[in-house]
Amino acid sequence: MTVPDIISQYSHDSNRSVAENDAYSQPVKPQLPLTQGEIDVLSRPKVIIAGGGLSGLTLAILLKQAKIPFVVLERAKEIKPLGSAILLGAGVGPLFQQMGIYEEFKKIGKYTTELQMFNENLKPEFTIEGAWLADLTTYKDYVVSRPDLYDLLWRHVPRENIRLGKRVLSYVEEETSITVNCSDNSVFCGDILVGADGAYSAVRQHLYKNLKATTGIPPSDDIPLPFSCVCLVGQTTVLDPEDFPELKSEKSHFTSILGLKNLCTWLTFSTKKNTMCWMVIQFLNKDTSKQNDSFRNSEWGPEPAEAMAREVRAFKVPGGKDGVISLAEYIDRTPKEYMAKVMLEEIVFETWHDGRAVLMGDGK
Repeated sequence: MTVPDIISQYSHDSNRSVAENDAYSQPVKPQLPLTQGEIDVLSRPKVIIAGGGLSGLTLAILLKQAKIPFVVLERAKEIKPLGSAILLGAGVGPLFQQMGIYEEFKKIGKYTTELQMFNENLKPEFTIEGAWLADLTTYKDYVVSRPDLYDLLWRHVPRENIRLGKRVLSYVEEETSITVNCSDNSVFCGDILVGADGAYSAVRQHLYKNLKATTGIPPSDDIPLPFSCVCLVGQTTVLDPEDFPELKSEKSHFTSILGLKNLCTWLTFSTKKNTMCWMVIQFLNKDTSKQNDSFRNSEWGPEPAEAMAREVRAFKVPGGKDGVISLAEYIDRTPKEYMAKVMLEEIVFETWHDGRAVLMGDGK
């Protein structure tokens, strides 16, 4: 019996009902005798990861590298990675090397050494330099589109370890195990549950519910999830560098414009594949917060984005042949399915673990 054979024995059939899964709540006993390697694998905890986002997939790859059995439960029935770009600093380099994806990451990322800050009239305000850290660590800062990063992580997680359409509702913790219940009546049994299921984490909500009934939680954790910003993100199709000369630079064209009159900040990032990622952050006041309240629990998707895109089309950004263009130049070249409007919740929870459940990413 091989090590993968033993690991596979802890996987549940995600298509079974609760009653059917009861028969699979205990691992099948392997054939004896066992090798020392097989014994080592059997002694490792079985991990259930709620959420197949960036943090959940990152953990999954690390567990795979350590030969620790795991399953990822993702609520979406199909993968549609959205978003703009992410700046990953030099500190991420050693992590990606440990995960075995650093060289692939560099191929999809475009390095950058500075962020240029402008006011709403496109007058330069200041520049944030980051090259010094690369000189110290030999790792560079990279701008990468979020969909490309997600695709990279997704490719490195075995398909048999991912279950789509599995929205976690609750869990039951026992002395020697933890059982997760999903909305389709499927259940998964393991040793550790990791809540990487986003800002409105079901794992966190259930964890807090249990704690409030027993030991209690800090008052700062017992408040509605606050949000003060909405964010519109998108990525263009491949652009012609002759029309957008900023793409010709070997470094990412990374700019941020601070708008005081409209209470917005908008950013642009050029990518390795000659697309432009862009983002508009609107800071909410009392009135605009109420107007956007309906988006609090919305999924990432293109539908809510179109109205906001019309409102920000005239925003000016550095770029183009004349050095200044409107954001409309990028919006009109962005497929609707690559735009999304989301809430930006801002809170750090004090309580992030209890018993066999732990939170990570936006969940904490």
